[in-house]
Order: sequence, then C-alpha cells, then structure tokens
Amino acid sequence: EVQLQASGGGLVQAGGSLRLSCAASGFPFDDYAIGWFRQAPGKEREAVSCISNGDGLTYYADAVKGRFTISSDRPKKTVYLQMNSLKPEDTAVYYCAAAPYSIVVSTPDFYDHWGQGTLVTVSS
Repeated sequence: EVQLQASGGGLVQAGGSLRLSCAASGFPFDDYAIGWFRQAPGKEREAVSCISNGDGLTYYADAVKGRFTISSDRPKKTVYLQMNSLKPEDTAVYYCAAAPYSIVVSTPDFYDHWGQGTLVTVSS
C-alpha cells in the first residue's frame, strides 16, 4: 500500500521557519519524483517544490525561491521541505505527492499518489 505521511505544519510568526517531512512507503522511492504542493482557501493547488530521486534535480516556485529548500533522504525514504523567512502568504495546507518519473516534474496531474495535508499558518 502506497503511503505518504506529511508532518511538521503548525503556527509560526512571519519570518519564522518550519520543516515539513514526507515519509514514503509502498513504492520504489528511488524511481519517483516527490513534490510539495499547497492550497490556500479559495485558491487552486500549486506546486511549491519538487525533487527527482532519480537525478536529484529540484524545482522551486518563484514565490519560494531562496527561502525554501527541498531535500531527500533516500535511505529513510523521506523528503523534507525547509521553509525559512515565512510570509503570511505562505499560509496553506501543504501536501506531498509522488510521481512515477525519474525526472523532476511540477505539474500536479503527473502525481498519482497524494498524502494528507499539513496546515501551515503564518501570522503577521
């Protein structure tokens, strides 16, 4: 059974940091791309950052470049999203997802396994 367990969300003041974790199981982790997506109230789901476990390449949305860092611990089958300098506009439910590609992909349609969300709230 494919499982993606996201954790690490919470309430933080603007300028603060959080680290999200996505623990994966039930699929060949090294052959998949893992992505972090977010959805704010009234808005569409958007890609935040993605990483390919095949070649290690990464993708960052323009809104988070320089503030967020994605990393993958392949032995632990866990992907992390370090979020620094958080802004109120980063408030959203964050989801991790897995796509059966050995290259980095950022389009949600390519992702066929999704975890439950973790809420990130950034206060001003």
